[in-house]
Amino acid sequence: MIEEFITITGVGNICLEGYLNRQETGKAVVLTHPHPLYGGNMDVPVICRMAACFQSAGIATLRFNFRGTGGSAGKFDDGRGEQDDVRSGLDFLSDQGYDQLFLAGYSFGSWVNAHVVSAGVDICDHIMVSPPAALLSFDQVEPLPNTGLIITGENDDLAPVFLVQDLLSKWKISPRIEVLSDVDHFYVGALDKLEDVLSDYLQS
Repeated sequence: MIEEFITITGVGNICLEGYLNRQETGKAVVLTHPHPLYGGNMDVPVICRMAACFQSAGIATLRFNFRGTGGSAGKFDDGRGEQDDVRSGLDFLSDQGYDQLFLAGYSFGSWVNAHVVSAGVDICDHIMVSPPAALLSFDQVEPLPNTGLIITGENDDLAPVFLVQDLLSKWKISPRIEVLSDVDHFYVGALDKLEDVLSDYLQS
């Protein structure tokens, strides 16, 4: 699927770089990447495979680098400014004419997204891949409306199933949860498994 390089002027006039795939359906997703201080960016294999799944389902995709990552301006802000980056991405898609917005994040990206959703944002669906409950605190996150799918790995030590289940109990939500066998936090050799689950969910 064709993606075009774009820039977004975010909060505080911070310029963010990203890639946009356009679709005619009115549906679009913002995809958020893993922790930038540990090598996370918009080009990691999990984010690229997630983008392909959404594109195949007829949903436009915007993947971008958080502030201070790659060619995006600014500096890492411990997740605070990154929440503004997510909102800027959603606003950008609205300005492009997309009226059904999705939010999907992997690892640190899912943690940032959770705070944005908790604070209130107009989206159709919220998808979390390996929310890093063993690494970062979700204490400031209240119930997460519109959370439809959570994926993690059986061997994911940063997003272990029992901690994810504890969060769901706290939030009193019951999304579809998929635990991939023999899969760790980085989905090495398991991108096809991830694609199967995400594509099945989006097609349904």
